[in-house]
Amino acid sequence: MSERRDEVTGRLAEVRRRIATACEAAGRDPDEVTLVAVTKFFPASDVRILADLGVTDVGENRHQEAEAKVAECADLGVSGLTWHFIGGLQSNKAAAVGAYADVVESVDRAKLLAGLARGAQGRPDADGTRPLDVLLQVSLDPPGAAGRAGADPADLDALATRVEETDGLRLRGLMAVAPLGEDPATAFERLAGIRRELLATHPDAVLLSAGMSGDLEAAIGLGATHVRVGSAVLGSRPAVK
Repeated sequence: MSERRDEVTGRLAEVRRRIATACEAAGRDPDEVTLVAVTKFFPASDVRILADLGVTDVGENRHQEAEAKVAECADLGVSGLTWHFIGGLQSNKAAAVGAYADVVESVDRAKLLAGLARGAQGRPDADGTRPLDVLLQVSLDPPGAAGRAGADPADLDALATRVEETDGLRLRGLMAVAPLGEDPATAFERLAGIRRELLATHPDAVLLSAGMSGDLEAAIGLGATHVRVGSAVLGSRPAVK
């Protein structure tokens, strides 16, 4: 365990250095950018190491794995970690995900909202209930292209309104992934424009989750408030059993 902790400590320090350097280049405060450590396929013991090293936000892609990991780490306390669900979401799993996730970053269609709201009902906090934070995943691929998931930019305003009208959900911003084969800086520049348009009509949607291990600098340079980093922090993903 000490060897693994040393490895993660070193990797995490390097990612934090990269974030700080990117923020300096962009004239931003590093405190404006939250690292979401993506722990897909990694054990709960790695989540505990990360939490002990000061990581506050953890991202998971797959419902069953995420649900189990949240339960395994429940002793860290309600305020110990913020769990982000960042994977593709099926409508029949939405209520289950809404029951344990703190943030769902992959909302790309209105069909998911009723289930997420059901799952979010009765989420405990000091006031009795806590809304589920939602990011809208927007596609940066050309129209009609078979690429990353996400809503069409033209549909975002209506989807955002639906989220705001759904009890138990709170619209917080956007999430996107740079298309394969495209310069991330170009894609994220397009995303920055999409974000400006959304904020004009939905001013509380201030969060922007963009950038991963290979392109976090480009994302930070164009306004990302959250970067989702897996392999750079935890190494190559273990084989799926």
